[in-house]
Amino acid sequence: MAIRRICKYGEKILHRKTRKVSFDELKKDLPALLADMFETMDAVGGIGLAANQIGLSLRLAAIKIKREDAEPVSIVIINPEIVEKTGSLYEEEGCLSFPGLFAKVRRAAKVKVRALNEKGLPIEINAEGLFAKALQHEMDHLDGIVFIDHLPLMSRLKLKPTLVKLKARWKKLDESKMKPM
Repeated sequence: MAIRRICKYGEKILHRKTRKVSFDELKKDLPALLADMFETMDAVGGIGLAANQIGLSLRLAAIKIKREDAEPVSIVIINPEIVEKTGSLYEEEGCLSFPGLFAKVRRAAKVKVRALNEKGLPIEINAEGLFAKALQHEMDHLDGIVFIDHLPLMSRLKLKPTLVKLKARWKKLDESKMKPM
């Protein structure tokens, strides 16, 4: 297991659609890759991580949601598709590829997602609230969309000077040099 470096805003891989995964081709490397993804998320306090955020163009994401009075739930989605969306949330959101930056984003309140799990089995996930938001956020990454792309044009323009300053700081940030918690 290893903590991986997280790609930051401005890196081209974050703006490219990832390629669909052949589970059979991926399965021997998948346990180690997922262990790294979860360890990376734990090290930086994240709840989701898409493969392209660690430099891999794979349609794969990992999510770990902490629930009140229960153990965290870890979910792996391979080749996910949203098949249903309902309701609306307008809440603050952040991203591991934009450390320390938060903005209010509109998302569906509930989603139904179909994907393969880490065993290559088809799953269907019905999620709401934070879990629905995390699924949509990670699936956006897989489509080359970052959360600030959801902001209105004027908000994105106002954010530009802040992004320029943060981008210089983010260049120096390498999570792979962190010690595991």
